[in-house]
Amino acid sequence: MASRADEHHPPSLEPPQRDGILGGWLVRLGSVQAQRPFIVLLLGALLTVVGALLALRLELRTGLDQLLPESQPSVQELRRVAERTASVSNLFIVLEGDGTSALRQFGDALVPKLKELGPPWVGSSADGVHEARAFLEKRAGLFAPLETLEELRDDLQARWDHEVSKKLGTNLLDEAEEPEPIAVEERLRELAGDKADLVERYPDGYYQSKDGKALVVAVRTAIPAGELDGAKEAMARVESVVREVQATARQFEGVRVGYAGDLVTGMEEYDAVKEDLLHVGALGLGLVLGAVFLYYLRVRTLLALGIVVGVGTIWTFGLTELVIGHLNVATGFLVSILVGNGINFSIIYMARYLEARRSGASCPEAIRIAHRGTWLPTLTAASAAGAAYGSLVVTDFRGFKHFALIGGVGMLLCWLATYLLLPSVLAALEKIRPFENGQPEKAGRLRQLLQRGIRYDAPFVFLIRRFPRAIVIACLGLTAVSSVFVARYVASDPMEYDMKRIRNDVRARAERMRLSRLVSDIVGQATNDGMAIVVDRLDQVRPLVEALEARRDQAPAGEKPFESVHTIYDFVPEEQEAKLPVIGEIRDLVLKARERGVIDDETWAKLEAYIPPADLAPFGIADLPEDMARPFTERDGSRGRIVFIKPTQGESVEDAKYLMRWADSFRETTLPNGEVVIGSGRAVIYADMLKTVVRDAPKAIVFSLGATALVVFLAFRDRKRALAVLGA
Repeated sequence: MASRADEHHPPSLEPPQRDGILGGWLVRLGSVQAQRPFIVLLLGALLTVVGALLALRLELRTGLDQLLPESQPSVQELRRVAERTASVSNLFIVLEGDGTSALRQFGDALVPKLKELGPPWVGSSADGVHEARAFLEKRAGLFAPLETLEELRDDLQARWDHEVSKKLGTNLLDEAEEPEPIAVEERLRELAGDKADLVERYPDGYYQSKDGKALVVAVRTAIPAGELDGAKEAMARVESVVREVQATARQFEGVRVGYAGDLVTGMEEYDAVKEDLLHVGALGLGLVLGAVFLYYLRVRTLLALGIVVGVGTIWTFGLTELVIGHLNVATGFLVSILVGNGINFSIIYMARYLEARRSGASCPEAIRIAHRGTWLPTLTAASAAGAAYGSLVVTDFRGFKHFALIGGVGMLLCWLATYLLLPSVLAALEKIRPFENGQPEKAGRLRQLLQRGIRYDAPFVFLIRRFPRAIVIACLGLTAVSSVFVARYVASDPMEYDMKRIRNDVRARAERMRLSRLVSDIVGQATNDGMAIVVDRLDQVRPLVEALEARRDQAPAGEKPFESVHTIYDFVPEEQEAKLPVIGEIRDLVLKARERGVIDDETWAKLEAYIPPADLAPFGIADLPEDMARPFTERDGSRGRIVFIKPTQGESVEDAKYLMRWADSFRETTLPNGEVVIGSGRAVIYADMLKTVVRDAPKAIVFSLGATALVVFLAFRDRKRALAVLGA
């Protein structure tokens, strides 16, 4: 801001340097702006209306993939996976109430109605594992190792022979002691191995909490979480179905309905970012204009500066729509940044204009003086700021590249708006109400305050005049001390790795967080956070699984990158043909024991569900129920080429350090035949984003320093002055 310390003895207001080509053009333009301000303002208004219409078409994309270049392998793979899979996002409908039965009936009524919506809105819908449970229970024995089956058969046979000999009063086995009792129920459940989790985790087949007060309906959708229009449409359709079903029965009226899942999170993050943009933009503009008003204490000044910086910002985002077409989470907050930096040129121009007017210059003369005295320093400042923003274009981070274009061009457009429109605004205001050009020293104190404003500069001018050398020494010392702290800070790895801290205010999103935790407790972490890899051929699945598991097993204890790898083949056991005769013998022994009363009614009630049918036959992936196979089914109906990776138990996907370790474990896997399988997903995208920022930051800093220095040296053409500016 221009100093007012010399107002008692003002120096010549005409700058000693030559105007140059641009300065001379601006001086000639100034005469037109002073004489015909409304024509210039009309032309500026028309251009601003066009810019505003373009800016209103900008969409905000909050997906992390929008921050990385399209050439990034993880981004390309994410797009490919989304095209091939029918379900890329999850949505969990959480039903809460005191009636366990009512919740189950509500869920059972919802599932078929949701399925009727069909792709892309709903790829699958389930309130439990009913089909999988029914399918696997009778086939549990096929999942046990052949040796385990044979051991169970022999134990059952021995027990049967003992019971028969006891009934006959003879010891056919010539055994001195009675065989150990066989916990048949537990042994048969053990045969299912990890598939028994379907029984133990969901004893009644429903996604329901242990206290029965919450039930989850899991929906898979083909709408990516970052596709806001599709996500909003999917949510609207789902909510409509929920309301429709809830209105069909009185017992459903008291059920509380909530939503969780990455589809909801993506929408919530978008709404929060959009809300923050409006608040931050409005607050930033208000604070900037408030500071300006306090400095000048003139409404016309506030109006003039607000119009000009608003026009420059509108032009910037109108051009953004033409060149880029959208904003992301990095560029969305540029509104307040552009306002804060872009208004500086108008403030300097206004200070020089008012200084000239207070010294007795007419409006046209003051405009000419302001043009001549400020165009070079303000253009230098705009170019230096634009170069600093523009330095980000050398990075591979797409969010930064867009930031570079919008910020760099925005500074120049705000400068251009200042010199094209601000003189005309001032001239128009002067025609409406002329500037009071009396000497403030001869007026009363209140009048002086109103004419001069609050002198922010006075304390600094006083100190600099009285203690220039001491201030320089103190600043150098402070810089040296700060450098030590900065070096230590950078060396300590100051990157924020707790992703919860960079999300929106948790207190404001407490309900969503509560529902997310409830869903994880009920349906499991893998359903929420598992990542998917899609291979090209079925013969790549087994080698990929083996390579991934080997990588996991080689990791040091406590640093396992993931818990387990799952494919559709987990539900298709091996050696089925060899196991069938043994399972048949076990079935016959159990049924004979039941017929002879060896197994009582209470035990049989628990055991009956596990008894294999007489016509048990081998099965493959094509025989699996649709609901069971859907997570591993592609849009064209192909099954088996999708591989899921479950995060390590006890690790948090909100911890960026673990997220990067997890991402690195499956982002690229070389198979034994030399083929490379690429993995992607939220984990890989975020890890790539973080790595890109860390890698590109030094490059951007060096480029920014060099570009800024070049602008300053070209502007001042004096080494001492340029070094003084850069040093500060």
